Amino acid sequence: MTPELSFLLKGIILGFSIAAPVGPIGILCIRRTLQFGRFSGLFSGLGAAAADVIYAVIAAFGLTFISNFLMAGQFWLRLIGGGFLLYLGWKTFYATVSDRAREVAHTSLAGDFVSTFFLTITNPMTILSFLAVFAGLGLSSIQGSYLEAVALVVGVFLGSVAWWLLLSEGVTLFRKKVSDKIMRWINRVAGMIIVAFGLAALLTVIF
Repeated sequence: MTPELSFLLKGIILGFSIAAPVGPIGILCIRRTLQFGRFSGLFSGLGAAAADVIYAVIAAFGLTFISNFLMAGQFWLRLIGGGFLLYLGWKTFYATVSDRAREVAHTSLAGDFVSTFFLTITNPMTILSFLAVFAGLGLSSIQGSYLEAVALVVGVFLGSVAWWLLLSEGVTLFRKKVSDKIMRWINRVAGMIIVAFGLAALLTVIF
């Protein structure tokens, strides 16, 4: 196995494992898939995957000046990200449900992508996760090998996309079994969970 292929496989595993834990992005992906269909959920995941790639590039290529800049501005990043989570939680809680709304194609896929990209990119803990995992796996040595670094970043993207595709397709299997009444409760519960994540993010700013 070539070094590039080895790093590609490591990147796939890394991208999948970082994307898999259920957080506000996962809740949004599940809820949007149930209400608007698989593409809404998938594009929501792709937004997070794109942000993961940016952070993977920073970690893989040793762009310490960017990571230092992000960490220096983490107060504002957490403040903005937490506020945006509160907005999304409120919007999700009061989202309307109708048979027609759930059957027609969701037309704001770009909005789904941008919202999750923004939430992920404003979380400074993401870059710390990549830096810590890279160091723990001994991947910091690839900073001098651009091909290996590129292979690792591509792997991170593929692994992350694989998780979001698996999640959106899995949730789609149950979509038709979800009634409007259940969907209302899903919106309310999802909204409250997202608001809780937003409050937690804002509390880290205070404390």
